[in-house]
Amino acid sequence: MALSLMTWNWQRPDWPSFSWDHARFRKAEERFLVGSSMFACRVKHLGSLDQERLAIEALSTGALTTSEIEGEIPDRASVQSSIRRQLGLAGDNRRVKPAEQGIAELVVDLYRSFAEPLSDDTSFAWHRMPVKGCGDRKDIGRYRTTGRRVRSSSVKSPAVIKEPPRNRKPGRKLAERS
Repeated sequence: MALSLMTWNWQRPDWPSFSWDHARFRKAEERFLVGSSMFACRVKHLGSLDQERLAIEALSTGALTTSEIEGEIPDRASVQSSIRRQLGLAGDNRRVKPAEQGIAELVVDLYRSFAEPLSDDTSFAWHRMPVKGCGDRKDIGRYRTTGRRVRSSSVKSPAVIKEPPRNRKPGRKLAERS
């Protein structure tokens, strides 16, 4: 689907109340659970060094793909080095840029706190982490108060491709993570 035709969650009439068809997702969930159980069993039998490497690889892949969504291309080795340090593991003495350190902090915090409820404070902290060193940006670590839009660069057919959500009530739990 083209971005200009996409309906964002917050544009839906039922925002922020969501519902879904449980039967539709049951089969996919079952496949995921079977696959993840088999994976967990295999990981359990790995040595601690291999488990550590797997965790670093998974976290760094998440950090890199998250950054790429925003158009940032961090250095994989720097992100992995920072993740290792965040986890208290031996790392190299590589110089890590603030944004790479920040995205590493974000994925490690998520890794450590995935079962906790998602709150405004947690969301704001996560929002601040990957933009370390970017003090010139407004609305970091809080809800936007302006209606800024991200527009496509197409001269022939300009379109709004991203718009911030509106009418969010601060103080509410964002979602239950489980």
